[in-house]
Amino acid sequence: MTMFARFTPEARRTTIRAGLLALDEGRTTLDEDLFLLALAESWPVAGFTVTPEAVRTEIGERRAAEGRAGDRELLATLGIDLDEIRRRIPVRRDDPLAWRLRRSRVRPLNVVLVGPVGDLPLTGRARKVVEVAMNRRGSGSRVTDEDLLRGLLADGSNASVSILRHLGVDLLPLARSLNFLRRSA
Repeated sequence: MTMFARFTPEARRTTIRAGLLALDEGRTTLDEDLFLLALAESWPVAGFTVTPEAVRTEIGERRAAEGRAGDRELLATLGIDLDEIRRRIPVRRDDPLAWRLRRSRVRPLNVVLVGPVGDLPLTGRARKVVEVAMNRRGSGSRVTDEDLLRGLLADGSNASVSILRHLGVDLLPLARSLNFLRRSA
């Protein structure tokens, strides 16, 4: 059984979309910033609007400021067109049934998104997003998009929280709307 067995169809699509965004950028890992971008495309919280374009711009600016060229650009300097390679792949990349989210039995901290176009290891922060989402409501419930958003908010030092702050999202009301804050005694 894969980890996706506990995901709602929407949360599964969001996770797969984040993986496809990583592949489209030519990344070799799935990081939490792309979870935010995938969630922004189907924002699950009423009253808080963040556009995918704004998130995409912010991610690009941060990567450029860090001096990290995208893998797509590096491949282009070698004469490799990533879009052409994607067009030649005979399977549907976005078919949810073709994707699995697996935890390594040998290395339980390694979580990998496995799909028809490749395997994407989740970074530590992306793994934390998934694990917080899975453990938020207990073992019997299914992971939703809102749970993934809670997972993003759980680590105040990750890039997604910084992006949300920079885009003007007030995180305290957002966390309250998700019932993510505990009431004091």
